[in-house]
Amino acid sequence: MDDSSAHRDRRPEALGDLGVLPDETLCSILESLSPRDVARLACVSSVMYVLCNEEPLWMSLCLKGASGLLQYQGSWKKTTLLHNENLPDKYKEYQPRLLYFDGFNSLFLYRRLYRCHTTLESFHADDGNVERRKDLSLKDFYDQYDAKKPVMLTGLAETWPARHKWTTDQLLQNYGDVAFKISQRSSRKVSMKFKDYVSYMEVQHDEDPLYIFDEKFAEVAPSLLKDYSVPHLFQEDFFDILDAEQRPSYRWLIIGPQRSGASWHVDPALTSAWNTLLSGRKRWALYPPGKVPLGVTVHVNEEDGDVNIETPSSLQWWLDYYPLLPDEDKPIECTQLPGETIYVPSGWWHCVLNLETTIAVTQNYVNSNNFEFVCLDMAPGYRHKGVCRVGWLALDEETYENVRQSTCYSDLSRKEKRAKTIKDVDNLNSESTVNGASRNYGLWKDGFSYDIEFLSIFLDRDRDHYLSPWSVGNSIGQRELREWLSKLWIQKPQMRELIWKGACIALNADKWLECASKICAIHNLPLPSDDERLPVGSGSNPLEFYRLLHEINSPLKKHIPSILANGIIYVEDGSFNNLTWDGKGVPDIISKSNLIKTKCDVHGFSFGVWGKKQLEYKNAGMEMDGSDSLAGHSSIWPYMIIRRCEGKMFADLRDTLSWEDATNLASFLGEQLNHLHLLPHPPLNISSLTDIEHELSFTGTDGCGATVNYKSNTAAEWGVFLRNLTMMRKNVSSRLTKWGDPIPSSLIEKIDEYVPPDFAKLLNIIENLPRGACKPCSWIHSDIMDDNIYMEPSSAYSISSGNAEDAAKVNGHLSSYDEVKSWRPSYILDFSDLSIGDPLFDLIPIYLDVFRGDSDLLKRFLESYKLPFASPISKYESTDGGQKYARLSYVAMCYCILHDENVLGAIFTIWKELRSAKSWEEVELTVWGELNNYNGFP
Repeated sequence: MDDSSAHRDRRPEALGDLGVLPDETLCSILESLSPRDVARLACVSSVMYVLCNEEPLWMSLCLKGASGLLQYQGSWKKTTLLHNENLPDKYKEYQPRLLYFDGFNSLFLYRRLYRCHTTLESFHADDGNVERRKDLSLKDFYDQYDAKKPVMLTGLAETWPARHKWTTDQLLQNYGDVAFKISQRSSRKVSMKFKDYVSYMEVQHDEDPLYIFDEKFAEVAPSLLKDYSVPHLFQEDFFDILDAEQRPSYRWLIIGPQRSGASWHVDPALTSAWNTLLSGRKRWALYPPGKVPLGVTVHVNEEDGDVNIETPSSLQWWLDYYPLLPDEDKPIECTQLPGETIYVPSGWWHCVLNLETTIAVTQNYVNSNNFEFVCLDMAPGYRHKGVCRVGWLALDEETYENVRQSTCYSDLSRKEKRAKTIKDVDNLNSESTVNGASRNYGLWKDGFSYDIEFLSIFLDRDRDHYLSPWSVGNSIGQRELREWLSKLWIQKPQMRELIWKGACIALNADKWLECASKICAIHNLPLPSDDERLPVGSGSNPLEFYRLLHEINSPLKKHIPSILANGIIYVEDGSFNNLTWDGKGVPDIISKSNLIKTKCDVHGFSFGVWGKKQLEYKNAGMEMDGSDSLAGHSSIWPYMIIRRCEGKMFADLRDTLSWEDATNLASFLGEQLNHLHLLPHPPLNISSLTDIEHELSFTGTDGCGATVNYKSNTAAEWGVFLRNLTMMRKNVSSRLTKWGDPIPSSLIEKIDEYVPPDFAKLLNIIENLPRGACKPCSWIHSDIMDDNIYMEPSSAYSISSGNAEDAAKVNGHLSSYDEVKSWRPSYILDFSDLSIGDPLFDLIPIYLDVFRGDSDLLKRFLESYKLPFASPISKYESTDGGQKYARLSYVAMCYCILHDENVLGAIFTIWKELRSAKSWEEVELTVWGELNNYNGFP
């Protein structure tokens, strides 16, 4: 090779037109390809060969496709090919000789290679500026640090067995075959046996190594819980009141080699955290709330407030961004040593880098000092979530200026904002008093205050808590939030002032209490007692349904709470007014508002089930701006008061019921669902539906619309149902990916080939039949879960005070039952989600939530239900793949996949063995196979 060829630049010839792209962009594009495509692309040119054989690329490709147990094979390329590509055995040991090329240089690849091989033995903060304290009393911790500023605590773990037992060698000896969850930058969840993970740590040279970050370690290795205890400073935890399966993830085992760590983040739900290091050293960096670190971008979804953070790896930030910071903008930082515990307050940004192999345990918690912040984070809306994380940067210039001018804070421009150093943190300017306690929350010099009163001004007070989109990033759901606050309210009466403040932030509880009090006064009903102040329910106005129940004298009416009063309460000239309304027609208060844009029937139930379904139909083809939502209006509230049910919720009795009681409940539900599904529903006005159809230009999945010939009411009814199924199919993969664990990512990739694009086939809708479809729609409850079923003592019980009528009541429910031997079902509650559709939908919550997947209870239910779920005719049975449409199990599984609730999360929690399933058919037949033996009863 002559000198001229030795120094020539390969890039132009090897990359062609792609040569204009920087290497960082090229590598990012390669990460979006499949492993097979990357392997093919490596054969295109010498430069592509170099780019396509880089280990960080193959690490990304491997983790993108991995699920379940992972075993590192010495290189990420080999690991990918062996784990994800199902190579024939003859290729598994094949080791091709690597090729080397001159004439190509890349600063981007060099920096990444340097980060992969750098060592961190001396990479620590010699004089960290986080205060260190020993023997700190609980009072001093509350007064000086709790929810105020971080502190490094020594001596809290000296008596723990973990101080000498949690070493790599001892954990390997005791837990070598235990699989722990691995943290990596992917929505997929992978795990490694500890012995395999230790082998990986010893040989890896990754820029951002995998590390164990397992919130379920107590389930796979329960004996680890005996090795440590929650320090006395952090034992108050309001989430302790929830059952283990209800409370959000809160404790993690953390193990990782040098260069691994946690990139910049704020802990979920604005909780506080403590982290105790048992071995190794960690370098910490922290910023006060509202200060976004350099290199970090925060996106806040303007619909539901979900927060997405784009951040460099921990190591990359320390090497590439930290040196760029002037002294006044450097983070608060320290090096954590074995036996030390660091406290991270609510809302603080933090980043952690492991300087050597480390083992630690951490827990997040909610106490009296951060409770209101947690409630704030769970409130519907988005602006307050952004402000909590990025401060003023979450606001546009106009909003920022309006807030700045309306407060008494210092008159600095946005350009003068800067990060805080430890000098500022020791002196976090203004003190404010909340709940009678002095809090030093940091009124930053630019006017941004991390004070609950200040942050609450960014809440959207007009949002309806029950109807607003719920952020999937919230640590618990809406139902769980209400249950949590209700339990706190009942079990912690001494803290009701604080709990009420939190409920007003998260639920607008003060507004609903004012409405409820006015309604009670109008109808001469007792005002809500102190125990009843919190709003724990939701609902629409199913008056049309109640009328039908009584018109045909359905047996179902005996098991639904009776109505005491109903009407509309509205605000006019600053005061509440009441209007009696039975659900028929359109009251003047509504017709004069801007809520209704279409002509409504003034005699029928304009806001009945078909009004709701037509709104769903309309929203299936256009963005919803809330203007058509009556319940979302801030000054008009339809209401219905029902008689309280005595007894107890099934959710509270589940673990105490006998098998006989459980089977009786299954029979009861089958009988009542029979009554519900046989109840005639109101006819649909086809003309009103076709009017909406003309307004829409809607295309379904893969460009196919969900079209139904409206020759009959039956076909039109299914048309609404089909539209919604088609819309749910459009984003089902992204929705399930966002929900993540325990839904297997390998199955999410196969959804398009499993769920049909034509739902008319799924429902056996046949246009040329006289009725327009093979089976009719029916009323469906859609939400019969364990907290919507009430039970009462059967004849075999005794009450300590004499009888049920004399028993003391707590929150309106009988509470002094003594040695109740048997319970019987009495009522079904919460018909607010009533709809018209496929009755098979009702089986999903009953089977998964009430029966918890017990097939014997499902059989008992079906014996009592006695109605067919499928049509007896299907013209698709003889077509290619048509047999699956005749399987009830297939229809049910499709509904589970498309469901707007995380039904699949429940399935893979009940049937854990299905997390390794290879196909949806395997899941379908395991979960719903029993349905294929059911044909209904004469």
